[in-house]
Amino acid sequence: MSSTYHLNYYSRVFELMIEHHNWMSKTINLIASENIASPAVREAMICDFHNRYAEGWPGERVYAGCKYIDQVELLTIELAKKIFNAEFVDVRPISGVVANLVVYTAFTEPGDVMMSLSIPCGGHISTGKKELWGTAGIVHGLNVEYFPYDIDELNIDVDATIKRIKTLKNENKPIKLLMFGASVFPFPHPVKEIAPIAHDLGITVAYDAAHVLGLIAGGFFQDPLREGVDVISASTHKTLPGPQHGIVISWSKYSDLIKKSSFPGLLSNHHLHNVAALCIALSEMAQFGREYAKQIIKNAKALAQALHERGFKVLGERKGFTQSHVVLLDTVASCGIGGHEAERRLEDSNIIVNRNLLPYDLKKYKRHYMDPGGIRLGTAEVTRLGMKESDMEAIADFITDVLIKNKPSIEVSKSVAEFRRNFNKCHYCFDSVREAYEYIKLR
Repeated sequence: MSSTYHLNYYSRVFELMIEHHNWMSKTINLIASENIASPAVREAMICDFHNRYAEGWPGERVYAGCKYIDQVELLTIELAKKIFNAEFVDVRPISGVVANLVVYTAFTEPGDVMMSLSIPCGGHISTGKKELWGTAGIVHGLNVEYFPYDIDELNIDVDATIKRIKTLKNENKPIKLLMFGASVFPFPHPVKEIAPIAHDLGITVAYDAAHVLGLIAGGFFQDPLREGVDVISASTHKTLPGPQHGIVISWSKYSDLIKKSSFPGLLSNHHLHNVAALCIALSEMAQFGREYAKQIIKNAKALAQALHERGFKVLGERKGFTQSHVVLLDTVASCGIGGHEAERRLEDSNIIVNRNLLPYDLKKYKRHYMDPGGIRLGTAEVTRLGMKESDMEAIADFITDVLIKNKPSIEVSKSVAEFRRNFNKCHYCFDSVREAYEYIKLR
């Protein structure tokens, strides 16, 4: 093949990356599982750590050449322990799913029973059953039971859960691991109500904090370790605006189990550039996290209220809609279209959301996850760009224009791009001359 043929691929990739950056700078991104990393975090992600290996715990590496890498990892651990008031932290998991696998490996055996939320009720596929190709079932061989769920409360049903745990024990199917946490997580889970009963029955209590880790770091939402949790697992790029990485947070008595589960159990090299980037993100949270987390929640409440006032069915009305970054919208009830079509129309208008199953979708309406009854919205990224409550009114107007008033997407997208001109800097981070979505050329 000619060199020109290969250069076409080379050049096209750079063109597409630049186009993506330019597009992001003109969109309103409401994906609840995404955020924008600061220029400082991005700088750490492209350092030479990216090219190096470090198997094992700092000071116990299998590889040489880690004298600076070890220091960075120890700084990251130290800072995370302070922020989360924890006795032990492992920053080696390379994602939230791997962090969950660390928990499964440390605290369960294949064939054990775990209890988590079902996907329609907000659960994540990493805590799902084998028949759904969920990580817990298909990879670690756990038998997954679901928390009983109160649709009106958008939360775990405490009394029904305690009853179910005891029933399973009497049926000789004892729960080994309770996994709180979710990917649709509008309200704190009832950890302190259930954890004491779980511990009395010898059950390990875990908490997947992927979505709310930044809120916890800022001192909001809830404090899982103080409420009775044995171990927290999380990704680090949602409400915590860091790199795509993972973390496990726990108590000293579980440190050996967790360390061995990470390495040699599940990890070889652990993406050292992202460990450095995580330390930068944690430094930002230590300095600005409380203000940031508070504004995320205020914006989510304001967005939910504004959409409600414009005629949308926003779940959780009787409870104030949300206490986190997440807002759940029933598009079928609001405007007669499913989540898939709502997602498409909004994306065409430069508003990025994701379709989402609603708690009643499967049982009541037999809806499929590819075209569920609603969409999920999140306010972490728009808050990071400096938006406040009044800006949520503008966003609600744009969504109304698309989904209820059926305005042409080209018209709305232009208005969205104009709106975004005032929000192209990262906030709640240390100063930078770079814009939030600026493409930085190294070639």
